[in-house]
Amino acid sequence: MRKFLPILLSIIGLASSLKAQWVSPDEGLTYTLPDLVAATGGVVTNDGNVFTIHQDITISERDELLIDDQVSRIDAPGVLITINGTFNCNIAGDRVKLYGTENEHFSMRFENAKNCLVNKMYFSDGAGIQVIESDITFDDVKFVYFTTDYCNAVINIFNCDPVINNCFFMLNQGAAISSPANGQSSPQITNCELDANVNGMNVPQINLGPGSDDTIRIVGNNIHGTWAQFHTGGISVADLMGVGSTKVLLKDNIVKDGRYGYNQQGMTISSLIEGNQFLTNYHEENPMNGGSGISIYGTSLNNKAIIRNNVIVGNLWGITAIYLHDIDLGTEEDWGFNEIHDNVNNGVYYDLYNNSACNIMAVGNDWGTVNQRDIEGHIVHQVDDPSLGLVTFVPYVGYTELDEIPLELSDIDLHKALIYTISGQRVKNTETLTPGVYVVVTEHGTNKIIIQ
Repeated sequence: MRKFLPILLSIIGLASSLKAQWVSPDEGLTYTLPDLVAATGGVVTNDGNVFTIHQDITISERDELLIDDQVSRIDAPGVLITINGTFNCNIAGDRVKLYGTENEHFSMRFENAKNCLVNKMYFSDGAGIQVIESDITFDDVKFVYFTTDYCNAVINIFNCDPVINNCFFMLNQGAAISSPANGQSSPQITNCELDANVNGMNVPQINLGPGSDDTIRIVGNNIHGTWAQFHTGGISVADLMGVGSTKVLLKDNIVKDGRYGYNQQGMTISSLIEGNQFLTNYHEENPMNGGSGISIYGTSLNNKAIIRNNVIVGNLWGITAIYLHDIDLGTEEDWGFNEIHDNVNNGVYYDLYNNSACNIMAVGNDWGTVNQRDIEGHIVHQVDDPSLGLVTFVPYVGYTELDEIPLELSDIDLHKALIYTISGQRVKNTETLTPGVYVVVTEHGTNKIIIQ
């Protein structure tokens, strides 16, 4: 056995060296990339201002990694870069590029990191970036060709509120930004462009779980699904486990050409949805699985949404309201001014589908027509099924108190479950009315109806 011992020790030593990593000494030091070349004994090398990281590295709690203008490119194939201290890339010159390879992807892990700024970088061929209980800002960063080998999104957030501003996500295998159901995170996602992420999966490009004490802000972003294999959901915020109280500001975004626009699902969520455009999100083969411009699926009445000044056009469904919710699409005192029309599947228009017993105020919206009968025909609610809640949509944009709506007598019969007041007299059955012009007050407002 003795003669095999040196060989065995050599094999163990080789295996250890293959798994070796460099850890900064935790002495309050700041390292540039040239500093790492000198300090790591070959773990980091350089050729001019192009640097290669050959093994995993960790920046300890009290240390800092500074990316400055001495660097143009970093190659890190198959490497995990862990930041427990501080990472700072705030350069004056050209964008710094961090690459894996097509077969050896790099990954990053920010855990309990402090005062991190990732600015003017270009990440390609990564396996994911974990952000765990860290203080970090991503500003003017591009992310392309990420896989889901390390985590299920390009940026995966846990129990923190990172700022992600003016960033670009394209052609990544998973979601651009996600947070899990068992944590509380309120990212600030502003002025970003997301296009053609999530290859072949029905996962939204922004896929968030419950929020923290701060508000989740998703503001001013462009979210597209340009190519067929990347037609997926736009944005989802879900509280499926009743964690905390999630607040959402969804404002001035464009979400188009996906399987759906915005999904809000679960228990305690309060959102203001304002000034967005949800367009042509019809790329769901089964309309029962998606296709809404906005979907509010509540498991309690604490799933709340105030919806104002949005454009919701060209989806399979305009707005779907499911199970329990508290939705405000406009009141007499505060009109909605949403533009909701031409949302159609299987030849039928569904601008608003109230698939619940909850009533919805939807006053002061533009339904693409001033014909009240057509608007009613594009809304599914109590008029169609007594078990559903009532949608109050009158008055609406373009409505006048005495609109003339020509109806056949048979058309009145279809709605005789409603109670009419005709010339001051309440009647339930209009079958005996003679042709003429009547002022009719219904649960949906006052109209002049012509019975022919």
